[in-house]
Amino acid sequence: MEPRQPQLEDLPDAGSDRAAHQELATLGDGDRVESSYAVRERSRRPTKRGGEWLSLRIADRTATVQAKSWDEVDARFAIAEPGTVVHVSGRFERSPKWGDALIVEAMARAAEGDYDPAWLLESSPVPVERMESDLVDLIATVQNDDLRRLLDRLIAPGGDLWRRFRDAPAAKHYHQAYRHGLLEHTLSVAQGVSAAASFFPGIDRDVAVAGALLHDIGKLEAYNDNPLAIDMTDLGRLAGEIPLGYYRVRREIESIEGFDPDLGRAVLHIILSHHGTLEHGSPVTPATREATLVHMMDNLGGRLGSFDRIERTLADGEAWSGFDRGIDGSAYFRDRRAA
Repeated sequence: MEPRQPQLEDLPDAGSDRAAHQELATLGDGDRVESSYAVRERSRRPTKRGGEWLSLRIADRTATVQAKSWDEVDARFAIAEPGTVVHVSGRFERSPKWGDALIVEAMARAAEGDYDPAWLLESSPVPVERMESDLVDLIATVQNDDLRRLLDRLIAPGGDLWRRFRDAPAAKHYHQAYRHGLLEHTLSVAQGVSAAASFFPGIDRDVAVAGALLHDIGKLEAYNDNPLAIDMTDLGRLAGEIPLGYYRVRREIESIEGFDPDLGRAVLHIILSHHGTLEHGSPVTPATREATLVHMMDNLGGRLGSFDRIERTLADGEAWSGFDRGIDGSAYFRDRRAA
């Protein structure tokens, strides 16, 4: 029988007191490694001599790194199924040319008692209780009855979708790709929209805040429930997160008797256009003040979230990162300069 993959609600928020785990973010060049890690991705790669080698993305709560295996490729590929935990023996290498990697010398599927799930699962640095309270407070500021009912039905604590909305990641890789990440990202965008709305004339704050709170709701169906190997679902790949969110919100609007159709169109337009451009996945571009504000704040939140992710991967005293697709360049952290 295959081991049950952990679900988001199964895993603890607190760390473990066990000292056996070697955190990926602390490894230095030449360090020997003997520890358990979550497998995020696996692939076979060709060698110059016509053979194959195994490329993995392994992770714990501190970092995600590449692992390379040159031997026993078939057996180790079978063991390293994304979402499982493997016990790895090997050495860590830092290479200016090839990047950081863990060179695998031995690997086996980890037994349940060999590791603490809290070692492996990154989660939001913001306490979930605080985010829940902030969400309730922000929804309460929406004055329009139709919009407040819509938000209460879809994302308010205690509702049918609350547990999934609370626990879901915001992305697979670039920003807030961890438990409670979607809640963290949604709140930061909506709070930014709420604050900025008062500085620009002509913005309907209720529409903008409601759209910001719902802009990524399609991710509830677009991403899976396995926090150790976040990936898109079949539905996410076939339909996309924006159409999934649009249709979920539209169905809810149509179920609310007497819902103002103009408000419905305004909120749905925000969801459809929040990626900003057609090439970035939006079927339409922002055509209202509210949609433009949400798009800009969403883009800002995602890019700043990438800086958080990048900084966690840097060694002590390292101020510059390499090129990162999340910010289309390298990141600099002046406070991390070596003394």
